[in-house]
Amino acid sequence: MKSTLWKTLVAFLLFGFITARAAPVPASSVQVTAQSGTVTFYVTRHGKTLFNTVHRVQGWSDTPLTAAGVSVAEDLGRGLKGIPFVAAYSSDSGRARQTAKIVLASAGQTMPVGEDERLRETFFGSYEGEHESVMWEPVAKKLGFADFASLTQGLSKGQISLKNMMDTLAAVDPSHTTENAAQVKARMQAALNDIARKTRAQGGGNVLIVSHGMAIMAMLEGMTPEENLRAPLQNASVTVIADKDGKFTVGKVGDMQFVEKGTLQN
Repeated sequence: MKSTLWKTLVAFLLFGFITARAAPVPASSVQVTAQSGTVTFYVTRHGKTLFNTVHRVQGWSDTPLTAAGVSVAEDLGRGLKGIPFVAAYSSDSGRARQTAKIVLASAGQTMPVGEDERLRETFFGSYEGEHESVMWEPVAKKLGFADFASLTQGLSKGQISLKNMMDTLAAVDPSHTTENAAQVKARMQAALNDIARKTRAQGGGNVLIVSHGMAIMAMLEGMTPEENLRAPLQNASVTVIADKDGKFTVGKVGDMQFVEKGTLQN
């Protein structure tokens, strides 16, 4: 009886040892765990600039932040305190880069800001630097509106879409160099996807992205209901986008709560 029990025990231990040696934990399982992390983007428009103030067209052209632009970026940073960022990105425009650095400093976080030209504002072709009305009046007429003011009202009421406006602008540009909605959307979403994949591979986390008003809205087309894209984004407004395994969920578009929170902490 004792001999039988001993043989059974030895056989059991030997089987367990062989099984453990034959079935090691695959190294890829660690990578899968890291890649499954959620990425949360805090996508913001840059602070107010000189051209914003004087209502000049500012796409790939660039002007620095005004005192008000610096202030709102600082408010945003204070409002984002407590949200630890694992990475920060901006377009290669000076106003976006400057905003990102101010936001991080005010949030008490230090890290490099990666620049990606795909996060630039729409290129407005021959209209760069012109007064906004000079650019939008031909678009208004083409779409059957009396003037720029009527055009913006039409957008807010859902009579036209941002895509309509952007595509019409590209069509009426005498130089035929203005980007259309699909072009801006494609490069912006490509940048978002690339940053998401890179961040997921490193375990996920919160990512700050500083970009531009029309470009952000073009990127969001198809990711959020059209009615969320009927009002221009305010400077330093935030749109939170959650990414889980390549699937994006968009929160409130153009949220000013972080700026308002930071203002109260000033």
